[in-house]
Amino acid sequence: HDLSDDADYDQQPRNSLDSSKRSGLVVYFKDNVTIHPTQYASERISGRLRLIKQGFSLFMTWMPYKGPSSNIRLSERDRNLYTIRALPLTDVRSIRRHTPTLGWQYIIVVLSSGLAFPPLYFYNGGVREFLATLKQHVYLVRSADDANVFLVNDLQDPLQRSLSSLELPRAVSVANVASSISVTSIPTIENSERINGDTYGGSSSTSEHSGRRRQKAHDPARDLSIQVLEKFSLVTKFARETTSHLFRESDFSAYQGKHQIQSDPVCTGNSNDSQKVSDEIPATSDPVEFDKLTLVWGKPRQPPMGFEEWATFLDAEGRIMDSKGLRKRIFYGGVEHSLRKEVWKLLLGCYEFDSTYAEREYLDATKKTEYETIKCQWQSISLEQAKRFTKFRERKGLIEKDVVRTDRSVSFYDGDDNPNVALLRDILLSYSFYNFDLGYCQGMSDLLSPILFVMNDEAESFWCFVALMERLGPNFNRDQNGMHSQLFALSKLVELLDVPLHNYLKQADCLNYFFCFRWILIQFKREFEYEKTMYLWEVLWTHYLSEHFHLYICIAILKRYHKKIMDEEMDFDTLLKFINELSGRIDLDAALRDAEALCICAGENGAACIPPGTPPSLPVELLYSDD
Repeated sequence: HDLSDDADYDQQPRNSLDSSKRSGLVVYFKDNVTIHPTQYASERISGRLRLIKQGFSLFMTWMPYKGPSSNIRLSERDRNLYTIRALPLTDVRSIRRHTPTLGWQYIIVVLSSGLAFPPLYFYNGGVREFLATLKQHVYLVRSADDANVFLVNDLQDPLQRSLSSLELPRAVSVANVASSISVTSIPTIENSERINGDTYGGSSSTSEHSGRRRQKAHDPARDLSIQVLEKFSLVTKFARETTSHLFRESDFSAYQGKHQIQSDPVCTGNSNDSQKVSDEIPATSDPVEFDKLTLVWGKPRQPPMGFEEWATFLDAEGRIMDSKGLRKRIFYGGVEHSLRKEVWKLLLGCYEFDSTYAEREYLDATKKTEYETIKCQWQSISLEQAKRFTKFRERKGLIEKDVVRTDRSVSFYDGDDNPNVALLRDILLSYSFYNFDLGYCQGMSDLLSPILFVMNDEAESFWCFVALMERLGPNFNRDQNGMHSQLFALSKLVELLDVPLHNYLKQADCLNYFFCFRWILIQFKREFEYEKTMYLWEVLWTHYLSEHFHLYICIAILKRYHKKIMDEEMDFDTLLKFINELSGRIDLDAALRDAEALCICAGENGAACIPPGTPPSLPVELLYSDD
């Protein structure tokens, strides 16, 4: 466990101070340490990383820059959302170092509660010095199973053993082959003290973990990306908690002032300048209990929009004259099935709302040719080439295995040698070549199936699926970043809108919301009948009240059953089984009405619970322009 064999950590840090006998000193700081909230370079947030020695305790902070040099595209709220406030190293479980072949080194800090902060990219180097400073002030040991993982204040490493027993690496996309799996989340900011342009807040909470273990009871040869979620009740608390750096959210109320520290005037000079930090810890305010408000429940649902009403939204050349009004109408009632082929392309962004009939027809022809070109790329691979193309063989095998099990109870896909099943395979293979980085992951066939059913055209289905994956693609990233951020947002929204349920789930050690994973991953596809799923999706795609309306639906369902959950004192295993057994028994119209009321009630407070870039977000330029 000694680090002396590693040249990267055997030296004294250049930015450190000998502060073992000095209280309230910055022992390390590094500028241009950056967080990447989204894939867009323009939205990166740079800041200063510090290690602060206060008495016998060591704290870590990361403060985004303010002023002219900061990212002007992001609001103050967005920047503050990513701030890491006075994190005591006693709350840190491990630190993972990543050194990619191309790009910057970065670290991921994982808390003992399971929360993982966003990756911190060191644009100007400094990872070596950072870890060397930690080694001076806390007990830092290398994981026996992964040389890039450093355990803080711990002599054991059950994490890798549990991951191995769960075989979770097979439960994620085969598109990437990176050696590590990590999920990031963003701690919320509840309180702050602003000192010389910096913001220090509180954080600290350590979960109590059970040490029980049980042997896994599922077949390791199965496809685990969804089965491992549905069968997760076979795994004990020990296994779940030690894999929490993949999927689990921490007690998000823990980041409320427990370890706040306030600085005296801060030096901004070189690394040899010391900086004093005081011991003042301000109190925190209680959260607003929205669940105690009298809610005006959502409007009654309307019948689906028919052709005559649809025509009133179009001008003579086919342009949508009132896109917001159209989306509102679809939100409250959906559309008749005969209209879905045209309307879904608009909702998914394949067509512009102000496009004409002629422009849409021309676009269809152009896209059909483009699709054929993409399809030819994998069709032209010979058997000899395929023998030397492992990634292609893996994806093709996985897709072929999944499509024959997708919606076979629907007549459109029923029977042997069904040509529509072959179309599912061809479209998914083509998409794996179109988006080679993402590739294919189990669950994607569930999302494509209703689209092909509606479009009944291979090329049009492909481009609609591409548009949908622009929103939901992060759900299938190997690091599960997209899922992690949605589960985090869900936990925050429940805390806001149903405090008793939040408190119960906290007591029951269920704040990871892992039991909602399937709902979010494939947008309730397995919870409702086929027709109702299509109706729900077109409601979600309107983005009428919120682009994250699916999270409010999750809360609406949980609120309907929260008394049963609490009265029966469900633990995680029981709750997961109960949620899975709700499939086919949820009143969709009631859930939509309740979700609407919850979304309106939450308002800006609800929006503030959702980190920027949380799926199903779209790039700014693709959002509806008339909102």
